[in-house]
Amino acid sequence: MDAISFVLGIKSSHLRSTHLRDLVYRGRVLRTATINGDGSATAKITNGSVNGDAGSDDEATQRSTQERNDPKSAWVTAVYEDDAGDEQFWKRTITNQGVSEYRINDRTVTAQQYNEALEAENILIKARNFLVFQGDVEAIASQSPRDLTRLIEQISGSLEYKAEYERLKEVQDEALDHQNYSLHKRRGINSELKQYEEQKREAESYSRKADERDQAIVTHILWKLYNFQKVIEESGADIQRHHEELKEQRRNVEKYERDLEEAKKEQTKVSRDISKIEKTIKSKERDIATKENGVVPLSEKIDLARKSATTCIKRVGDISKERDVHANSVKQSTKDLKTVDKAQSQWESECRKLAEQQGRELSDTDLQEYHRLREDVSKRSSAEQARLGNLSRQLRADEETVNNLKGKVDAADWQARKIDSELDEIDERKVSMNNQIKEITKEINSKKRAYNEQTSERLRLAQIRTEKDEKLQEVLLKLLDAEDGRKQNEKDARLRTTVSDMKRMFPGVKGRVSELCKPIEKRYGVAVSTVLGRNFDAVIVENEKTAIDCIHYLKDQRRGQATFIPLDTIQWTAVNSNLKGTRGTRMAVDTMKFDSSLERAVAYVCGNAVICDDLAIAKHVCWDKRNDVKAVTLDGSIIHKGGNMTGGQGAKQDSRRWEDTELENLRRLKDKLVAELTALPELRRSATDEEALQGELAGLEQKLIFAKEEAKAYERNHASKQKELSHLQAELTAARPKYEQKSREFQDLQQTLHEVEDVINKVQDEVFGTFCQHHGYDNIRVYEAQQGSLQQERAQKKLEFSTQKSRLQSRITYEERQLQETESRIKVLEDRAQQDEALIRELESERESAQHEIDILSAELEQLAEQMEKLKEKHSGKADKVNEKRREVQKRGKNVEGTLKTINGLESERQLNAASRHTLLRRCKLDDINIPLQEDSTRLDQLPIDDVLQNDPDAMDMDEDQDVSTFRPSTIQDYGIKIDFEDLDDDLKETGDDDKVEEELQERIRALNGELDHMAPNMRAMERVQVAKDRLASTDRDYEDARKRASKAKDAFSKVKERRFELFNKAFSHISEQIGPIYKDLTRDPVHLPMGGQA
Repeated sequence: MDAISFVLGIKSSHLRSTHLRDLVYRGRVLRTATINGDGSATAKITNGSVNGDAGSDDEATQRSTQERNDPKSAWVTAVYEDDAGDEQFWKRTITNQGVSEYRINDRTVTAQQYNEALEAENILIKARNFLVFQGDVEAIASQSPRDLTRLIEQISGSLEYKAEYERLKEVQDEALDHQNYSLHKRRGINSELKQYEEQKREAESYSRKADERDQAIVTHILWKLYNFQKVIEESGADIQRHHEELKEQRRNVEKYERDLEEAKKEQTKVSRDISKIEKTIKSKERDIATKENGVVPLSEKIDLARKSATTCIKRVGDISKERDVHANSVKQSTKDLKTVDKAQSQWESECRKLAEQQGRELSDTDLQEYHRLREDVSKRSSAEQARLGNLSRQLRADEETVNNLKGKVDAADWQARKIDSELDEIDERKVSMNNQIKEITKEINSKKRAYNEQTSERLRLAQIRTEKDEKLQEVLLKLLDAEDGRKQNEKDARLRTTVSDMKRMFPGVKGRVSELCKPIEKRYGVAVSTVLGRNFDAVIVENEKTAIDCIHYLKDQRRGQATFIPLDTIQWTAVNSNLKGTRGTRMAVDTMKFDSSLERAVAYVCGNAVICDDLAIAKHVCWDKRNDVKAVTLDGSIIHKGGNMTGGQGAKQDSRRWEDTELENLRRLKDKLVAELTALPELRRSATDEEALQGELAGLEQKLIFAKEEAKAYERNHASKQKELSHLQAELTAARPKYEQKSREFQDLQQTLHEVEDVINKVQDEVFGTFCQHHGYDNIRVYEAQQGSLQQERAQKKLEFSTQKSRLQSRITYEERQLQETESRIKVLEDRAQQDEALIRELESERESAQHEIDILSAELEQLAEQMEKLKEKHSGKADKVNEKRREVQKRGKNVEGTLKTINGLESERQLNAASRHTLLRRCKLDDINIPLQEDSTRLDQLPIDDVLQNDPDAMDMDEDQDVSTFRPSTIQDYGIKIDFEDLDDDLKETGDDDKVEEELQERIRALNGELDHMAPNMRAMERVQVAKDRLASTDRDYEDARKRASKAKDAFSKVKERRFELFNKAFSHISEQIGPIYKDLTRDPVHLPMGGQA
């Protein structure tokens, strides 16, 4: 197997070796050699060599290698016979260098040429289709159908065409898509061509209907122009007749108007004087209030400063007592210290005299004898003397400790008794201060009751004043509303007239929203008015062109402004059905009655507005449910879409008429309320008393704060002293047991010392017996006492004096320190008291100065108040006179106003008709409407478009009063245009029901317009028919080209597809035919399976 694989070009790495030289057969050498641990072979050696007779190891290795003679090259030759019977010799050799050499028919070739020759015979090295290796059959049998298909494609050569197959398939799919696109495009253009041909027929029918509609419009315009001309002529004659009546009426009114103007001037003069005095009074009152507000803090500061000074002086007295106690203590302790010093000096003097009197002298021999005996005593009692020395030293130390403890106990006991006395004194002061706090609190409560009573009275008066002011404001608002009502009624009347004129001139004007829509129930009136808002007086028109014509009319005639809602172009949102069904709510559209043709306009002005029964329901709809709507309550409250709210408003009173009697009653009520307000007590004095009480309360509260702070200071001082006393008692409790214990120990030590002294004394008596008898002493201790007891007593006495002096000096130091602290506190309090006294003097000076200024201002204020009363009486008389003159003028001016209104109405009607005539003619020019004209008439195209009709400058102004003597009717500018009314039917000229004729003509035009609107032709259809035909021809050519490309791509793809199928099917058929016999041969067993198995 390895040899066949080797000769057919398989790499050594794919065989059972790493290098080519490992494939060389060495079986002959291995039979005569020994295999080493590393796999190398070594030739067998003789016994002599093994025993060491062959020399060194290197020589043996070299010799063995030469004797083994391993092969270094090998070759394999394959003899191949093709289908024609020709034989080919393929040879592959492993050279001595360990590389491959390839030969075909003894001709050396390269590895690539060798492989190409094998592939020419369908021997594929990579596919290994010439051998079946171990495990390959099982591996192939376990593959999936997809992998088996790919293997068969690889074996058959079909896989080489896969890339070309996929490429041609993409080309075919792309060509088919392009063909389908061209086909759909051709079908779409065919459909479009049919549609344009249908639209062409509709456009021709539309043109015929438009001509009929234009003729109806010309008839309507001629009828309106005829009526305009008729009204202009009749109104001019009526105006001239009413003018003569107006002249006489105006002369009667002028006399009363002059008297009224004189009365008004006198009233105005008095009013100016009152205003000046009122300003002066207010200025004075502000100055007084400012001064009084400045005095109250000064009084409070003075009281506080006095209380602070009194407190400081009282504290100085209390602290002075403490200072005297400390000073006396220092003085007594100093005196005791001097006494101790004097006693110590006297004692020292007596000691010296006693020593001089009792002293004796011994001879040198006696002294030697004494010293010899002392040494003998020391030898015999050395142990007891050593113990005695230790006990003596310990006794002195314990004595000093006991004295110190006794001094501490005495000092702590003395300080504790002193602190007890101080605590008693603090308790007395604390009780006194608590009583003072109770008195101050009682006084504060009394002042508060008085203050609350005055405040209640002031608030009652202020409430009465507020109620009067509110009533007065209400009356003033009604008076103002009366004047506004008059103006609003006049404005509404002018707007109604303007809309009526536009309805006569322009057939598409429907009317105002407020006239066309009404609430279905009375309770919805306020809510519906609020929903309509600024659209309440908006004008609904048929289309946008009518709205533009009306706007031009208003500009030309200077008739003000108006909002127009064209039914054909307004954008409106459908009602949100989710808002319906909520309890207590209704859509605003559902609460109004209107014609169905106006539904678009009503839906536009109402939108998604919701009318709710109350504000709670409105909040629930807008905020809880988060609906983006405008909610309006029945009382007019609004929650806007943005979340902001507008308060409720009452029902409109535009139509209310205010009579003179009601106005006069309102004026009298106003005067009555003003008099009642003037008669109410002034709040300034009550406020002054309240401020004084408030100042006293502030002072008392400050005093209470100081008293409480002082009580707290006593509490803190008491706690501090109590803490100090507890500390001293704790020290005493700790020191007394120690002192008593040390005293007992000291006494025990003295007893032990006496016992040791007795033992030593016995030894001394035995040794010094003869010596004492010889010198006349009872014992040796008498002699030594004369010489040493004096020093011992001195030391003891000095220690006592020193202890007593130390205790006295400590007491003096403590008391002096307390004395210094007390004097420092007294100095601080005295300085503070002096500062408070200086501040009191300064503040009292400022208060006296401010009070003097307040008195001067009060006197001036009283004088001004007297002048004010006189002027008010005078003003009241002038007002009565003005009212009387006004009533006279109003009575005589009603006739003038009636006549003027009549003239103004006629002139307005004349001007309106003239403007309407001009506007209608301009519309004809702009819209290119051919109306018949007389032969001598100016052509319609010469009518100026931007020129506004100019009234005669001497003519009457419609909105102002003027001198009627200069009045004359305005001149109508017709620009020389004369209309020929011959074509107008006589029935239209003589009819008296203009509204009915207007409706019939409009209905005819609307019917034709409706038919035209429903037709909606495409006027450019004729042009687009030819364009569509040209596009269709171009698309046909594109489709034919795409079809040819698709057919060509399909043929190329089919060829590759058939070739792949042929190769694959050929290999598959061969495998299917051969696999059965081969499997039978492989599995045939003469005994068990003589026929072989079935694949």
